[in-house]
Amino acid sequence: MPKFLTVLMLFVFSLGIFVTPAQATGVYDMPYLSAGADTWIIDNADTLSIANEGNLSNSLKNLAKKTGQEVRMVVIRRLDFDQTIDSFSDQLFSKWFPTPEEQAKQTLLVMDTLTNDTAIRTGAEVNTILSADIATSIVQDTMGVPLRESKYNQAFMDAKTRLVAVLSGEADPGPPEVKEINVAGTFTSAEDTDDRSATVWVVVLLLLATIIPMATYFFYVGFN
Repeated sequence: MPKFLTVLMLFVFSLGIFVTPAQATGVYDMPYLSAGADTWIIDNADTLSIANEGNLSNSLKNLAKKTGQEVRMVVIRRLDFDQTIDSFSDQLFSKWFPTPEEQAKQTLLVMDTLTNDTAIRTGAEVNTILSADIATSIVQDTMGVPLRESKYNQAFMDAKTRLVAVLSGEADPGPPEVKEINVAGTFTSAEDTDDRSATVWVVVLLLLATIIPMATYFFYVGFN
């Protein structure tokens, strides 16, 4: 094999060892589940604390016993490249509850931690209690606000509180209040900061592009 090809392979390998791809999840990776199953939380991303996962499971289990309404919450690390949070949720909902009768009292909440995208799917009977506006608000507001700061546990606990209230026939507690903080002061403009940062990154990348191949080459030649 020509030396330059060997050096190129070593360079690519040296960069690749620092990159660990996140595990993608497709519907085929999800366990089988059906209406009435005593599984309420599936956290494939290891995002929720043990205490909060237990709290969520107990609350959703009690909701099912009292009302017949079943809520499942699913957390994954990332989607397959050809999936969106909506297509994944549609397929999972159909996989678990293939008939309209099985879907009737089901609510499915899904989140992808790579993008923090969230989706909710509901059956026909749920829709008579949980309006489309409230369902959208739960995803965009109740979960969206804490997810801006990657507060996953809070996002699911708040969503649970709101879902349990509405599906139990109680008043909707509504989304969290968002307080805006205006801080006045003298700062470097974002445009100036971006320009300087861009220049620094260009210089660093050029240096790396020059030094790493040379170092890899001399390292290889030195041992041959």
